[in-house]
Amino acid sequence: MSRLTARFNELSGDNRKALVAYIVAGDPTPGMTVELMHGMVEAGVDVIELGVPFTDPEAEGPVIQAAHERALQHSISLGDTLKMVSGFRERDLTTPVVLMGYLNPVERMGYQSFAEAAGKLGVDGLITVNLPPEEAGALTVTLEENGVDPIYLLAPTTTEARAAKICAASRGFVYYVSLKGTTGAGGLDIDEVCLRVETLKAHTDLPLMVGFGIRDGATAAPIAAVADGVVVGSAIVDLMRIHQQDPVALKTSVMDCLAEIRLALNAAVA
Repeated sequence: MSRLTARFNELSGDNRKALVAYIVAGDPTPGMTVELMHGMVEAGVDVIELGVPFTDPEAEGPVIQAAHERALQHSISLGDTLKMVSGFRERDLTTPVVLMGYLNPVERMGYQSFAEAAGKLGVDGLITVNLPPEEAGALTVTLEENGVDPIYLLAPTTTEARAAKICAASRGFVYYVSLKGTTGAGGLDIDEVCLRVETLKAHTDLPLMVGFGIRDGATAAPIAAVADGVVVGSAIVDLMRIHQQDPVALKTSVMDCLAEIRLALNAAVA
């Protein structure tokens, strides 16, 4: 049983919703990433999404684009990101870690080399933003052979027929992008998202996570009423930008934000 499956089974048994948190590897400095990952778990995060720095993160808004740029100033590569996961595993063998990024670094490393290293070092899933499942056959096979779950994205514009195909191709969980824009975009219509989530859940038995536009407890709680969990990214990455010169304030602000969302998710279920 994969770490993702075990974690979601545990959450379901406890009647809890998943809190998934995203940061970019190496932002604001390489030395802070592993420590911050552990702090996120202490604040109530169930799954960590670790962004792989890339020069053209096309799905990201300004906040996360800037985080990629900060990490790239330190020349953080896919290989460095994998080493950070390995460092995290020295103390935490249970929290799932999903890499989120773009196909180019994986192609450069090579599907087989990447999948073998990811599986060996403790990566549990991969979200490749610019790789649709229809074109991911070779990578999907290699990932699954090495115990890494391929995770695909659904959008507000995804047709029902294609949603069924995407859900069938996904492992671990399915990620619903709740906005027709980049990460950090505003204007989240919570009622519309809830209706869409209910429709999409008919296509899969996998947990359905909702991301983009979740920034605090007020936006997370109503989504959690229908989804299996929420993904928080831009809200905490922006706090990292604000406090990048003060590691103590950075960690405190991020932990406070995540703890507030965790409480809201628990209250929504209760």
